[in-house]
Amino acid sequence: MSTVNTNAEIYTDWRDYYELTKPRVVMLIVFTAIVGMFLAVPGWPDPLALLFGTLGIGLASSSAAVFNHVLDHRTDILMMRTMGRPLPQGKLTERSALTFASVLGIISMIVLWFLVNPLTAVLTFISLIGYAVVYTVFLKRATPQNIVIGGAAGAAPPVLGWTAMTNEVTSSALLLFLIIFVWTPPHFWALAIARKEDYEKVGIPMLPVTHGEEYTRLNILLYTILLVIISIIPYLTGMSGLIYLAAALVLGAIFLRHAIRMRRVPEDLELPMKTFKYSITYLGILFAALLVDHYFLFQLNL
Repeated sequence: MSTVNTNAEIYTDWRDYYELTKPRVVMLIVFTAIVGMFLAVPGWPDPLALLFGTLGIGLASSSAAVFNHVLDHRTDILMMRTMGRPLPQGKLTERSALTFASVLGIISMIVLWFLVNPLTAVLTFISLIGYAVVYTVFLKRATPQNIVIGGAAGAAPPVLGWTAMTNEVTSSALLLFLIIFVWTPPHFWALAIARKEDYEKVGIPMLPVTHGEEYTRLNILLYTILLVIISIIPYLTGMSGLIYLAAALVLGAIFLRHAIRMRRVPEDLELPMKTFKYSITYLGILFAALLVDHYFLFQLNL
C-alpha cells in the first residue's frame, strides 16, 4: 500500500514541476524558434544544430517560466486564473522551484554555448533575463506598457533559431521578431480585459486597469491593423511567396474581425477570451505557413 502512495506522490511531483514550465506557452515559443531555424537555410538545417538548438532554447524558455512562477507566486494566490498553480497551492516549495529553474537555465546555456554557438547562448540568456527579471520584477508592476516593452523577450525565439543555424542576426530574422513583437500586445491585452478584476485586485497596472477597457480595445484594434500590415512584409521582401501571403491575409482578416467586434460590441463579455485564444492559433498557423511556403519555394528552385 505504501508503495502505491509513494509512486502516486512522485507522479504528482513530476506533474507539478512540469506545470511550472508553462508547457503550452513553451511549445509555441519552441515552434517559432524551429521555424526560424528552417527559414535560415535554403535547404534542410544541420540535424545536430537543429536538435541542440531546440533543446537549449526549450530549456531556457522553461527556466524563464519557472522563475516567473516563483517571482509571481505571492500574487498568483489572489488571482482566479493563477491560484491553482503549484506554488500558490503549496505543492512545491519556493526553494525547490528556484533550484529547478536554475538547473534548467544552466543546462540550456551549456548546450547552446558548447553544442550550438556562443551568440545563440548569449542572446538566449539576455532573453531569459529580460522575461524572468526585467519584465516580471520591474516592468510588470511599473507601467501599463509592460507587455509592449517586455514583449521583446517573447519575440526573440525565431531570432535565436536563426542564429543557431547561421551564427548571425539578419534582417529576415528581425522581421520574424517584429511580427511576434507587434502580435504580443493585442494577444495579451485581450486576456487582460477578460481578467481585469484579477489584475486590479493585485495592483498590476495592466492597460485596461489604468486606462479603461474602451481605450484598451482601441489599442488592440490599432495593433492588429499594424500586425496585418507587418505580416505582409515577408512577401513584399521576397522572403516568402503566395502560399504565405494568402495565409497571412486570411488569418489577419479573422484577427481584425475579432478586434473590430471587441471595439464595437463591448457588452459581449466572451469576445476578449475568444480573441485571446484565436491570437494563439493565428501565430501558430502564420509561422507554419512561413515554413510550408519556404520549402515550396525551395523545391521550385531545385
